[in-house]
Amino acid sequence: MAEAVVGLLVVKLGMALAKEALTFGGALLYKEVAALRRLFGKIRDSKVELESMQAYLQEAEQFKDTDMTTAIFVGEIRGLAFQIEDAVDELTYKLEEVKHRRGFAAKMKKRLKNIKTWRRLAAKLHEIEAKLQNAKRRKKDYSIGRSVSVAGSTNQGQALHFTKDKDLVGIEENRDRLIWWLTGGGDDGGDDDLEQRSSKVTTVWGMPGVGKTTLVAHVYNTVKVDFDAAAWVTVSKSYCLEDLLKKIAAEFSIAVDVTNIEMRGIAESIHNYLQGKKYILVLDDVWTARVWSEIRNVFPTSGCIGRFVITSRNHEMSLLATRESAIHLEPLQEHHSWLLFCKGAFWNNDDKECPLELQNLARNFIAKCQGLPIAIACIGRLLSCKPPTSAEWENVYRGLDSQLAKDVIPDVDMILKVSLEDLPYDLKNCFLHCAFSPEDYVLKRRTIMRQWIAAGFIREKGGYRTLEEVAEGYLAELVNRSLLQVVERNYAGRLKHCRMHDVIRLLALNKAKEECFGEVYNCSAAGAFSVVGARRISIQAENLEQLSRSGATHLRVLHVFKGYINVDLLMPILTSSNLLSMLDLQGSRINMLPNEVFNLYNLRYLGLRYTEIESLPEAVGRLQNLEVLDAFGAKLTYLPNSVVKLKKLRYLYALGSGEAYTIGSIGGVKVPNGMHLLAGLRALLCVKASPEFLREVGALIELRTFSVCNVRSEHSAYLSNAITKMSHLVHLEIIAAAENEVVQLEGVHLPRTLSWLGLSGQLDKASIPQLFSSWSYLNGLTRLQLAFSNIDEDTFSCLHVLRGLHFLELINAFEGKRLDFYAESLPKLRFLHIWGAPQLNEVRIAEGAMQNLIELWFGFCPELEFLPDGIEHLRALEKLRLVDTSEELIEKLRRQRDSDECSENEMKISHIRNVTVRLRHKRLLERIRCIFFA
Repeated sequence: MAEAVVGLLVVKLGMALAKEALTFGGALLYKEVAALRRLFGKIRDSKVELESMQAYLQEAEQFKDTDMTTAIFVGEIRGLAFQIEDAVDELTYKLEEVKHRRGFAAKMKKRLKNIKTWRRLAAKLHEIEAKLQNAKRRKKDYSIGRSVSVAGSTNQGQALHFTKDKDLVGIEENRDRLIWWLTGGGDDGGDDDLEQRSSKVTTVWGMPGVGKTTLVAHVYNTVKVDFDAAAWVTVSKSYCLEDLLKKIAAEFSIAVDVTNIEMRGIAESIHNYLQGKKYILVLDDVWTARVWSEIRNVFPTSGCIGRFVITSRNHEMSLLATRESAIHLEPLQEHHSWLLFCKGAFWNNDDKECPLELQNLARNFIAKCQGLPIAIACIGRLLSCKPPTSAEWENVYRGLDSQLAKDVIPDVDMILKVSLEDLPYDLKNCFLHCAFSPEDYVLKRRTIMRQWIAAGFIREKGGYRTLEEVAEGYLAELVNRSLLQVVERNYAGRLKHCRMHDVIRLLALNKAKEECFGEVYNCSAAGAFSVVGARRISIQAENLEQLSRSGATHLRVLHVFKGYINVDLLMPILTSSNLLSMLDLQGSRINMLPNEVFNLYNLRYLGLRYTEIESLPEAVGRLQNLEVLDAFGAKLTYLPNSVVKLKKLRYLYALGSGEAYTIGSIGGVKVPNGMHLLAGLRALLCVKASPEFLREVGALIELRTFSVCNVRSEHSAYLSNAITKMSHLVHLEIIAAAENEVVQLEGVHLPRTLSWLGLSGQLDKASIPQLFSSWSYLNGLTRLQLAFSNIDEDTFSCLHVLRGLHFLELINAFEGKRLDFYAESLPKLRFLHIWGAPQLNEVRIAEGAMQNLIELWFGFCPELEFLPDGIEHLRALEKLRLVDTSEELIEKLRRQRDSDECSENEMKISHIRNVTVRLRHKRLLERIRCIFFA
């Protein structure tokens, strides 16, 4: 992980050097120029040295556990890198501090004082440079080579996967599927015979430790007797193609003189040997799809039967599978976890039962493992060697929440270590950052991306991808590598929410502490929790009594995850943490920020989401490095005039919470004049419209997300002109001042980049057909939300021109009696929500309409007495929800559910696995159908 620290520092040094010319540009004192020139020279020297060291550190990471000399050297480099970072951040802070001095005399006094600071920092960097050279010399003098270490490192991440059949649990269904795919259930001729005569690739993928190798090993040992030739090869992370082919040849027992034959000869030998045979090859723990693409042509495909099984922790490997022959191995269900735990902890007992007095503790262990087989097996194995007493088990359990976690579950720690070593340094930082959220915390894609960007973990790649695109790619890669788990995808299949498995999180936090990346305060440790030397702290407890609040001079990131926390107790930390770059107080019940916050000149992220903050002072303008100001869901009603000074601001969220399905309650904020100066803004919501603001916002051409409320008819020309200039816009929301306010949008030219469009307010009925028709060129528009739009039967049909829609939501927007969906209309629609249609009494769906619809909701439609006519045509439909439709319809469905007879309605919805009805005034919420498929 030292290379992650150094990599991030190299980027920061580059940013500091980019300011060099700007710093010299002013009228500076001669001595100040000389001191700064020497300081920047030292920064440049440090950058060159660290750039040269990066590649070595990445390689050294895998040896430091077996080579103490390397471990000491890597630790020294990390510590020196932190000292360099402190010096550079202090330079940035002092340069900003001068800007906020009032009056010529005060500024001159501060600049004269800073000359001493510049000299001190230059001397400090010179001293660090000398220490670095001494560390390199010692490393060279006392290094004894790596021959033993290298040999020992090749098997990292490969545990002994021999498990007795009777000890395997929870694999029955996947075992049977895998056996069927590999054997085809016999050779009966016909189409099955054709399938047997071909080559087939099966993949098994999932997070580290989920049991991929155990499952495949069991199946392999079961079926290999049915094959003429069988081989099992574990593919190393840094494989060599020639070595891999030699291993395959050896496992197939092919007689090859590997010392005197070229790679092509080995490939030909394998091909000729397998020709005409029925063979199986398992490639275990494959890290990249390139492995298969490089060797697949070695194996014969005609006149023989080839079966290949690939295990991997990477999702991309599942794409190699033939047809549907991929298994995503998930953590165990609770009852299987219990069985596995008891088999391990009580393996020497005949009944393998957990004593009654230990069952609560056993359930705590199982809950902590969250179905991860390797963790359950590790803990069970450890407990089997302990006296079966509550005191002993409680002692082991406490170790899971401390730095002892890697000793309690060493196999998982080893697997995670290998996964981390394979990550690029910037991705390592991103991964460890995710671990600082509480247990079972749901990570939101946009929030985590903004935090990564503000933390400096994300760099533009070649100028053709934005920081946001790079960040989303990193998030997808962590999911692909099974280090994060998908919780929810949005309507378009895009990742929305994810989480980190708790066992992975425990070991990641242990790694973060070991590498001085950061620590979590949860009030669980005995004694005081020191913040001295800490660079990142995540506070996950409301009681701060154990938190030492002095000496936080190195702190860069402070997260607070508890609502009822006394922010006054954080004052000493905020006062001493001048170099803080990220402060996240999301959800804290505070109504005013301490004044100390506005002296944090290096602050890049200020998180006030869902706080009680009602106003920000003019002092916020002093935070001129701020990139993210997130006050979404806070109680702000206006922004101070000084906010326009925040020239580096990239995201500005200031939307108060309002009542659902009403317009007037939406809490937009009033902004000052001069918003056009924030030219780097990518996101701005939610702002109250005014002629002055709408004239200025057109200058913000980098906006991707824009939300404006309190829009009136007289604003139409200004709004149209502004939006036309926003050529990169992806998400647009326009909210009228009142439900009866007509929003004139005829002159608005929406950019082709638009994906999400929300309109709240009446539309001119006469202009609706032309308006919807004018959007037909928006091929990327996937979500449309209309509220209070005054749409009837005729105007609704005009929406069918939007053939790219995935999500359509009408909220108090439909005033007609009948909804018609014609054949082949809305072919890509997946979600359709109709809320607040008081006159709707009939819905007709033609065969061929909405063929991809998976979710259909009707809410607050009191006249809807019948199921949609043609709902049986929606074969992809998975969820039907009826909320406050007519009582007759809901009661009819309830009666038919409880009846033994099969009614017409039941036949219509028999293919829908989840049907839910709700009558709020009767406090009724029931499932008519709820079918879960394994």
